[in-house]
Amino acid sequence: MAGVPPEGSYTARHLQVLEGLEAVRKRPGMYVGSTDSRGLMHCLWEIIDNSVDEALGGHGDHILVILHADGSVEVRDQARGIPVDIEPRTGLSGVEVVFTKLHAGGKFGGGSYTASGGLHGVGASVVNALSERLDVEVDRGGKTYAMSFRRGEPGVFDDAAGPAGGAPSPNSPFTPYVDTSELRIIAKVRKGVTGSRIRYWADRQIFLAGAAFSYEELADRARQTSYLVPGLKLVVRDERGAPGTPGADGPHEEVFAHDGGISEFVDYLAGDPPLTDTWRLRGVGVFTETVPVLDDRGHMTATEVEREAHVDIAMRWGTGYATTIRSYVNIIATPKGGTHLAGFDQGLVKVMRRQLEVNARRLRVGGDKVDKDDILAGLTAVVTVRLAEPQFEGQTKEVLGTSAVRGIVATVIEDELTAILTSTRRAEKAQAALLLEKIVAEMKSRISARTHKENQRRKNALESSTLPSKLYDCRSTDIERTELFIVEGDSAMGTAKAARSSEFQALLPIRGKILNVQKAAVGDMLKNAECAALIQVIGAGSGRSFEPDLVRYGKVIIMTDADVDGAHIRTLLLTLFFRYMRPLVEAGKVYAAMPPLHRLEVIGGGSKKSELVYTYSEAEMRRTRATLEKRGRRIKEPIQRYKGLGEMDARQLADTTMDPRKRTLRRVTLADAEAAERVFELLMGTDVSPRRDFIVDSAHALDADRIDA
Repeated sequence: MAGVPPEGSYTARHLQVLEGLEAVRKRPGMYVGSTDSRGLMHCLWEIIDNSVDEALGGHGDHILVILHADGSVEVRDQARGIPVDIEPRTGLSGVEVVFTKLHAGGKFGGGSYTASGGLHGVGASVVNALSERLDVEVDRGGKTYAMSFRRGEPGVFDDAAGPAGGAPSPNSPFTPYVDTSELRIIAKVRKGVTGSRIRYWADRQIFLAGAAFSYEELADRARQTSYLVPGLKLVVRDERGAPGTPGADGPHEEVFAHDGGISEFVDYLAGDPPLTDTWRLRGVGVFTETVPVLDDRGHMTATEVEREAHVDIAMRWGTGYATTIRSYVNIIATPKGGTHLAGFDQGLVKVMRRQLEVNARRLRVGGDKVDKDDILAGLTAVVTVRLAEPQFEGQTKEVLGTSAVRGIVATVIEDELTAILTSTRRAEKAQAALLLEKIVAEMKSRISARTHKENQRRKNALESSTLPSKLYDCRSTDIERTELFIVEGDSAMGTAKAARSSEFQALLPIRGKILNVQKAAVGDMLKNAECAALIQVIGAGSGRSFEPDLVRYGKVIIMTDADVDGAHIRTLLLTLFFRYMRPLVEAGKVYAAMPPLHRLEVIGGGSKKSELVYTYSEAEMRRTRATLEKRGRRIKEPIQRYKGLGEMDARQLADTTMDPRKRTLRRVTLADAEAAERVFELLMGTDVSPRRDFIVDSAHALDADRIDA
């Protein structure tokens, strides 16, 4: 290891410090999952979670995370500070024990923390082992203590003689401690001021060259933690100036603080209008487990310990069909679930099946059995469990393994949710009825979709006479080649019929503005004639039962007038596709046609024929006109301005909008589905006040010339 002194001064002390940490450097994946960006971020979570655990224990309510321009990262808190006194068993300071000894710390063996994210006592020491340099400062007892490490080995960096001109750098000359290490006192602080500051440079000998800290991941993690620990303020600052990040043009800082807890988190995660209120389910369960405990003689003895598991769940159903469930153990995310999520599913299914049995006659359930997916449709939930020394599968803590937690969570769900669903209060009674009706509707939709999938294929759809009479279908059966044009209005329909190629282009007219499905219930959407006809023609179902393999056309093209009303109709249609046929959009099969706004007739000289030029915006028309006039070409006045598709003749519509050889189409994509959903909810949802604020704030940017009046 670099920085190790000559052989004669290499003492047993170095062997003790490096014995465990060298194993971490040889097998980093065992501790942080991988050596790419995920492993790099995992190291940062380990340090942040230590500060969050302090906040969970009621010590400190402010954490600052800084991504420095030199590639290092720093975490500051105002908690109790890492212990600086001598640990009697090792004879080392608490700071050195925490950063150099595996399985050492306040969470290993209990005492300092009743429920924490860290439990193996390896987080800080693993980060230290995988860092080219790590500096720690601790405010405690009126003094500031400092210690530095190079790849896990304690010592002193001479930054004054380093290449960074006095600034901290992993390339500064390093002198390791040989016989004894020193926790230096570098300053004095006011009485009562405590906290820790940890700054480290990840070791590029370990991590891949392309590994980098993700600001988006860091901000998301900080946001979720602020929901899970109400009252905690997390500040994330990016000073890197990296292209493509919010801080590309200068230091960028975001503050995350939420006092509403996981109920507010559920409201943030949910993208659809609510069907029920956000319900909060809480409970405590007691269990015993046998754990090995180190006695005074240094022997491991199996001991029965009584534990408490605190369960806190926030959940709400919406009118949509997407399911979002986040699970946490002691504020650590468990993306792959575990026993707590298994208990949640078990309790939820049991309660709902029991309620459907009780209300079977009213709901007309019949002999069908409700499935877990029927219950989860439209559910947004945050499941949190807090307990001492949870058993995880691996240091990355993605799966909870403590078996007793399953039964405790299931019991809490059964007791608390049953109380809500059987409540006699008017609001809860009405919401319970709506929820049970939704679950039954989802069950029947699933069964219907399965039957449809088993018994019907595209051939049957073409042979049957169930397609809407207003559909002008194409002759080709080659799905990759076929196109469905959704045409606005009857006048445009007449022109489009003459302009299309009936071999592969189908037409479906719609009258006016369709239903706003972002605000409407599923039942209202299916009853709407225009929506139902569109779903029927595309032939693949809707919502959770949508089957991409059954889509009848290779392209679905929205062809509306190039005015404000046309844009509104296009937005309503896109909302329908986004909410109920999202796989079609994700597959890149939805397009918007681009009809021209103007037709310029350029008059030729002498026997030259007149030339037609089409433009698609006011600015393009002005530029084109100026260019032609500069060349000495004359333009016939007045310039034709198309108010709608019906003003074109068939040849003009084919040449500009429908002929694949000449037209321009805009593909509708979902680069970021969650961001798109938030915009759709803002512009088309039930909540009026955010939309009003958006309109007021954006009014100054309105171009009055774009409004047809």
